[in-house]
Amino acid sequence: MNFQSAFKTAIQTHYERLSKLPLTIADKKPAPDKWSPKEIIGHLIDSACNNHRRFVQAQWQENMIFDGYQQDKWVDTQAYQTVNWQELVDLWRLYNLHICRIMENTSPEKLEKEVKEHNLHLVAMVTVPAEESVTLGYFMKDYIFHIEHHLKQIYYLSA
Repeated sequence: MNFQSAFKTAIQTHYERLSKLPLTIADKKPAPDKWSPKEIIGHLIDSACNNHRRFVQAQWQENMIFDGYQQDKWVDTQAYQTVNWQELVDLWRLYNLHICRIMENTSPEKLEKEVKEHNLHLVAMVTVPAEESVTLGYFMKDYIFHIEHHLKQIYYLSA
């Protein structure tokens, strides 16, 4: 199974699990300075927004240099803590299915093309030193790893 198909399956599996999460858990902040599950899903929606743009741009630009974003400010500004849980989970699912389509429609040549000029030492979850080459395929898999990392945080809170 390729990573795109595995991602599509994972989206549906996580969606079903997240939809069943009790609101008492979805609203709960583990500490005043930590995100609640609502805020984590909000952050993952923000990540989808930013990476959607990156994955599209990477298909035609010669480098993989992308703008960063201030994650905490994005979460605070959008007040995810006050949003309906199911609406957040639905948006997360739909946005990631769209990103999965982008991944599926990216040619193997574009996925595997080595790019020397990048800033994945700044914007990737698992960073790559600036002097090493990267591929779009790596960056897409890193995005999926980022999602899995945060979903594990939610599932830990609900255990």
